[in-house]
Amino acid sequence: MSESFIYFLWQFQYFDHKQLCTTDGEPIQVLYPGFRNNHAGPDFTDARLLINEVEWVGTVEIHVKASDWFLHRHQQDAAYDTVILHLVWDADKTVQRTDGTVIPTLSLRDRTDPQLIFRYEALHTSGDLIPCSAHWPRLNTLTIISMLDQALLRRLERKAADVLAIVVHTKLDWEETTYQLLAVNLGFKINAGPMHQLSRAVPLKILQKHRNAPLQVEAMLFGVAGLLDDIAESDEYLDSLRREYRFLAVKYQLADKKLPTHIWKWARLRPAGFPTLRIAQLAQLVVQTPSLFSLLTSTDDISLLLSALQVKPSVYWQTHYRFGKKTEKGAPTLGGASAVNILINSASPLLAAYAQHKQASAYIDRAIALLEELPAEQNTILEIWQQIGYDARNALDSQALIELYNQYCIPKNCLRCRIGARLVGQKS
Repeated sequence: MSESFIYFLWQFQYFDHKQLCTTDGEPIQVLYPGFRNNHAGPDFTDARLLINEVEWVGTVEIHVKASDWFLHRHQQDAAYDTVILHLVWDADKTVQRTDGTVIPTLSLRDRTDPQLIFRYEALHTSGDLIPCSAHWPRLNTLTIISMLDQALLRRLERKAADVLAIVVHTKLDWEETTYQLLAVNLGFKINAGPMHQLSRAVPLKILQKHRNAPLQVEAMLFGVAGLLDDIAESDEYLDSLRREYRFLAVKYQLADKKLPTHIWKWARLRPAGFPTLRIAQLAQLVVQTPSLFSLLTSTDDISLLLSALQVKPSVYWQTHYRFGKKTEKGAPTLGGASAVNILINSASPLLAAYAQHKQASAYIDRAIALLEELPAEQNTILEIWQQIGYDARNALDSQALIELYNQYCIPKNCLRCRIGARLVGQKS
């Protein structure tokens, strides 16, 4: 038995209410179960109960065993003095508030339908990557759509929170925030961390002073990235970068910010994903774009956005993937799929964060509209959904399905998922 299952029983009132009474024999009537509390404190707030014909308004605390109250030291916490009902599976202890008054206890062990427990355990112990996959073909379409909407909004909220953390760090500088987001996104998971460190070490406001000198922008980025050191090969371009970096490192006090070379990952990367090429692309985005923030937030023209992101790096990086190693085929520009990925993972979270910051719902609407127009992602998670017969129509769907899989299916949060809750609560 788990607390999450008891939360579920209480929230939806899935238990026998006939002759409902506390462990002390006092009759109870549930007028309103309250709201689920996802923060510190009792589990449900604003509950309304009629206990022994007296109406109570307060909180409800839930445990598997009543003795867990003492294990969690609630008897020492005044925040739990508002509890009007202790809801448990096993009533093995009587609990009190800090002033010693007894809190009514209700046990659900003998009031829960065994079939409901069976359906819950079937989902909870499922070995499938998607626990409800066996039931998917007969699920109500509206239930699926409703849950995907919920998952998408949760994903945007989580990503917006990450963006707002950067906004706080940059002291409400949305340009600097956008630059850091783009840097992280260009790292494409494997080098996302080092790219973020680099963008923090070399602020956009410094790079923008040299937008008319692309070589200097590249020199600062490559120099602080630690990628100008320990290279056996040498050429005119590399020598120029080193000269520029030596001067600019002193001017802007960058030497102490240099990253260790070993943090960059090269293994299992295609040449187009090498950090050298990604840094060169970031440099061109800075050089070619007067306002990165405006680029991602001021237009609804998807083709214009994709075109602006698919920058061609400087001449050297059109024929090189790494310093001193020329490629016969030529290095590609940032591809269309990569540009789409940036819009999904940078532009939509940026719009969602700005919506929260400005308290302007129009920006969250634009984030959703953007995802609706972009093609669905292709990855192993979406292949799992395809195997059970659900294809993402666009990036809106793919983002929702990724969130559903990562935040609900993998941790078995079935009872917090509308699909799982419906399967458990309704008979087959």
